[in-house]
Amino acid sequence: MAQKPRVPAACVASLERHLRPEVFRALGDETRLTLLGRLALAQEPLTVTEVSGCCGVHLSGVSRHLGVLRDAGVIRAEKSGREVRYCVDCEVLTEALRGLADAIEDCRAACCAAPKRRK
Repeated sequence: MAQKPRVPAACVASLERHLRPEVFRALGDETRLTLLGRLALAQEPLTVTEVSGCCGVHLSGVSRHLGVLRDAGVIRAEKSGREVRYCVDCEVLTEALRGLADAIEDCRAACCAAPKRRK
C-alpha cells in the first residue's frame, strides 16, 4: 500500500492562518453576498437604506446582515452624523481570498505532485 505524503507543517500553518471561519461564514449567505456585491459596485459608502433596495429584505434584516459582514471585517462602517455608511474593506477581503487560494496552491504543490500526462 502506498504511503500518503505527509503535509508539511508550513502548509498547515498557512491554511489555518487563512481559513478564517468568521469571513467565510459571513460570505456563506446569499443575502450577504448580494449586499456585498451592491457595496462593491457603489462609488461611495452607502447607508442601510441605500443598500437595502438590492435584496428585498426588511431594513432591520439588512442591518443585521451588514453587522455580520462588519464583524467579519469584510466591510467597514463609517459614522457620518446620525447615519452609518458602509463600504467594502477590499484589503481584508482580498487578503482572505487570495491568501487562502495561495495557501491551497502552495500546499498542493508541496503535497501532491501533478500527475504526469500520458501521450
